[in-house]
Amino acid sequence: MLNVTGILKRLVIGRAMRSEELTETLLPKRLALPIFASDPLSSVAYATQEILLVLTLGGLAYLHFTPWIAGAVVALMAVVVLSYRQVVHAYPSGGGSFEVASTNLGPSAGLVVAASLLVDYVMTVAVSVASGVDNIISAIPGLAHQRVLMALVFVALLAAINLRGVRESGRAFAAPTYLFIGGVLIMVVTGLIRYLLGDPPVAESAAYGVTPDPADAHLAGLALLMLVLRAFSSGCTALTGVEAISNGVPAFRRPKSRNAATTLAAMGGLAIVMFVGVTTLALVSKVHITDDACRLTGLGGDCATYTQRTVIAQIAAAVFGGEQSLGFYFIQAVTALVLILAANTAFNGFPLLSSILAQHRYLPRQLHNRGDRLAFSNGILALAIVAGLLLWGYRANVTSLIHLYILGVFTSFTLSQLGMVRHWNRELRAEPDAAARRRHHTARVINAVGAVVTGLVLLIVLTTKFTQGAWLAVLAASVLWVTMRAIRRHYDSTAAELAVTDPHEELVPPSRVFAIVLVSTLHKPTLRALAYAHAVHPYRLEALTVSVDPEATAELRGRWEEYGIDVPLKIVDSPYREITKPVVGYVRSVRRESPRDVVAVFVPEYVVGHWWENLLHNQSALWLKNRLLFTPGVMVTSVPWQLTSSAHADRPAARAPGSVRRGEPPVPPRQHQDH
Repeated sequence: MLNVTGILKRLVIGRAMRSEELTETLLPKRLALPIFASDPLSSVAYATQEILLVLTLGGLAYLHFTPWIAGAVVALMAVVVLSYRQVVHAYPSGGGSFEVASTNLGPSAGLVVAASLLVDYVMTVAVSVASGVDNIISAIPGLAHQRVLMALVFVALLAAINLRGVRESGRAFAAPTYLFIGGVLIMVVTGLIRYLLGDPPVAESAAYGVTPDPADAHLAGLALLMLVLRAFSSGCTALTGVEAISNGVPAFRRPKSRNAATTLAAMGGLAIVMFVGVTTLALVSKVHITDDACRLTGLGGDCATYTQRTVIAQIAAAVFGGEQSLGFYFIQAVTALVLILAANTAFNGFPLLSSILAQHRYLPRQLHNRGDRLAFSNGILALAIVAGLLLWGYRANVTSLIHLYILGVFTSFTLSQLGMVRHWNRELRAEPDAAARRRHHTARVINAVGAVVTGLVLLIVLTTKFTQGAWLAVLAASVLWVTMRAIRRHYDSTAAELAVTDPHEELVPPSRVFAIVLVSTLHKPTLRALAYAHAVHPYRLEALTVSVDPEATAELRGRWEEYGIDVPLKIVDSPYREITKPVVGYVRSVRRESPRDVVAVFVPEYVVGHWWENLLHNQSALWLKNRLLFTPGVMVTSVPWQLTSSAHADRPAARAPGSVRRGEPPVPPRQHQDH
């Protein structure tokens, strides 16, 4: 019969790939940039806006702080990029911040980093997609009521593309990312040239005033400092995703470390130039944007129904000649695309980190398995589901989601830089070469500065955003940390319990095998199970049936004697019409009588070809097997009987749908080592 599920699967994710093809999925720098850097590059579309939204709480009086805040964000980004270049070279295995913190600060610190990053990756998807939808609505306001549906559809599309593999997602996302970079740079250059020629662009909101929030109308001293720090912490969203390259070093072509460091430097340079350019144009064109449109004065209409355009949309309209211009629609299109595709940074970082954590037994091992296209499919699906639920719960609202953002990333920044300082201290103690020691000293200074700066930013973010929703991100990371510890304890205890201490003792065979064949009626599957049980050569073999209907039981006994079956038929009464409990009770009684014997229970089962047929068969057998598995000294064997429908079921010879594929495929011996 036609396997519709298999056909759809191949249409969505493509043909299955052999493990040996892993090297073909490795990324050149031109594809690695849009895959791993789309998040920090795209954040220039909303980082400036987040700064302005906070500063306009006090009206227009505090907008003069914008250049200073933007300068601080740029300096911080430069420090973080330089710091992570050290991480890429020192730890090229792909663990990134998690590996640095675990190795140098201990497993608990490593788990703090991992939990923080996992939460932040989920937030990256939610915020990026919600922001992309916002930009689509800025161009087409009539879609405002479809905000949540659009966001969920985009998450599903991203997941589907990533299931096709890392290289394929890079090819799909490369063009939009490069078009966005080119579009923003052209917009910035055009706007600045117009400004220098005496024709500065003017935003549509330049004529609007802003009514201060009553709580922030007249700030001074500590209150003003807190407002500026809040604006700075919101602007630090420009740094999200910087660490993704350090987690994805194994996905680069060789030499992996050098290519990853080059890509990281290119990402940092482009992000800084674009962020500075957008912020400068926002100030030049006098963009005024608030958290509530009703605080804008001079609208001349109903503020409740007025939809504010994003900062980058207002700049594009001002630079290119209005909201009907080709340049405006181009910028809106590529901005919306790249913001949605920015979630791809998380769709690469989250599965990779989850796989590493699963390999270290902190997450379920299924997350370490590769799918048909050699991607970590389970991690991709898990991220899509959680991010989708978050978007649905927060109605895809960027302002609400942004407060849960960036806390995790600065936690990982700080701990990884502290770990790198300890790493260089250890290297210096063992390094006799003077030139190498000078390089280590320089690297240690860079990481020490990075640790101090990002630590201060972490405190600022925690202080200014905690009551606005960041507490939820802290709670989620804490729960995840506790859960990962519990998973590791379970795996450790299981491994200890299963470890072989004395092979000769474990290999001692049981004294005897007591075989029991479960019988419901006398038919071909029953006779096959009896024949197979005979083949095991047990010292004792009997058939067991549960008497629920006396007439049916009498008929079974009569046919048993009529056919002359030489296996004793044991009948267990069940006055309450239960089946599972009497069977389990009888098997346990056999075990109590002969503790050194093994009881082998043979269960006849139907094999069907359609999913709906499973609903009609096998339920009693399933419950029985589940209960018997918890009884020590009992072996449960299924004896299948294939019904006619199973002969037409699609059974691929090479790979069955949903088959398990473990971890890292072997690297072909012809591959050279990274230097």
